[in-house]
Amino acid sequence: MSDDHLEQPDDENHLPEAHPFSGYLRQFFRGPGRSRSLTREEAFTAFSMILRDEVDPIQLGAYLLMLRYRGETPEELAGMIEAVREIARLEPDESDIPEASHPMIDWPSYAAGRTRGLPWFVLSALLLAQNKIPVLMHGYNSHLVKGIGTEAAFKALKLPTAMSAEEARADIASHGIAYLPLRHIHPKLQELIGLRPLLGLRSPVNTLLRLLNPLQAKAAFLGVFHPAFLDVHRETGKLLHLPRIGVIKGGGGEAERTPYKHVDLRLLDNGILSDLRWPASLARTEKPEEDATPAKMDHFLGVWRGEIEDADAIAKIKGSAAMAAYLVGRADYIDEAESLVEGWWDNRQIKR
Repeated sequence: MSDDHLEQPDDENHLPEAHPFSGYLRQFFRGPGRSRSLTREEAFTAFSMILRDEVDPIQLGAYLLMLRYRGETPEELAGMIEAVREIARLEPDESDIPEASHPMIDWPSYAAGRTRGLPWFVLSALLLAQNKIPVLMHGYNSHLVKGIGTEAAFKALKLPTAMSAEEARADIASHGIAYLPLRHIHPKLQELIGLRPLLGLRSPVNTLLRLLNPLQAKAAFLGVFHPAFLDVHRETGKLLHLPRIGVIKGGGGEAERTPYKHVDLRLLDNGILSDLRWPASLARTEKPEEDATPAKMDHFLGVWRGEIEDADAIAKIKGSAAMAAYLVGRADYIDEAESLVEGWWDNRQIKR
């Protein structure tokens, strides 16, 4: 045997140095009885590394798919949200922010379904804004085939789309409402949520973005598609000390109230969890046939302008606005909220 061969290192004693991110994956994949969820602090560090592009694509895919497979815990979501808030610089000095630029309600729009239809909830938010309830809507609508995206609806209504959180605050101060696209919150988040075609399903990013509340509104109105996430959002909000959250199983995963059956508003109010059941506002016999309502901008604008009578759409607009009005404290009871919104609808300001 040659001396050169004797000098070769023993592979088992000279393994490559572990990647800094691999320890977090090891917690997930150690096998039955040994794997565990990440702590809030671990999730914060792991997701911070992801946002800073410090992980390999293989590691990123493993992380996102494992969380999706077993379900994100509130602690993991809280840690990831805190990482986004820090890296995207979403926590400015409150003393530097004028009161008029604070939204009263945060209204995320991240539905990724193919058949969401028309975004009637945008008109609900506009009703609030016209009645001195400032609204921030933020989001990204991937995979939308049949319907109109939230950003497109804002553009058609001549409402502002912000290029940054600071610009969104200015838009709220001047218009009472703003839309902040995900790509302008942090480009890496846009990239992550855009992985759905590659991964084959949604990732935890779709969940955490609903709770991001980028401008720190005092209330948030969230819609989810899968009922299992109703309580996950509330529990995460509790960990983050968010003051008031309302979560519903909404149309297409948006915070939009269906008028044809009761809808439970799952509440988090200063750490207290409760449920409030809102009754159906239209009979099922009034429900239009599937595909009967054209998903076209002319129809969307025509309903708002009073040129088209669409009972289904108007019930969704009013019903969602009433829930939001209740969340921000403009009404203490369901009947009071719905009566308030009736007046708002009759006196809405229409710009042509």
